[in-house]
Amino acid sequence: MKQNKTAVIIALVATIFLCGFPGLIIMFAGGLSMLISFVPGAQIDIIGSSEPRNALVFGALGCILGLIFLAIPIVIAVLTFRRKPAPQISDEPIPPPS
Repeated sequence: MKQNKTAVIIALVATIFLCGFPGLIIMFAGGLSMLISFVPGAQIDIIGSSEPRNALVFGALGCILGLIFLAIPIVIAVLTFRRKPAPQISDEPIPPPS
């Protein structure tokens, strides 16, 4: 049982590093891109386009993708560390079928 719990914790730490931190970085970059799209006179270059609308769409998609990446470790943590109810054991005899 202890070995299984250790493997779960290692998997959780791996998902935090592989999904959680990149998700935070993507969300920060997306928010920054959305903020910059409203700055007048800003030199925007999103995939060869200088349109502020493209920066806004790119930033919004980055925030959504970052939220998805950030949700993965949270869901895994909730699913692995939740308490499972103990099975109900009763000493009463089972009635005979009629």
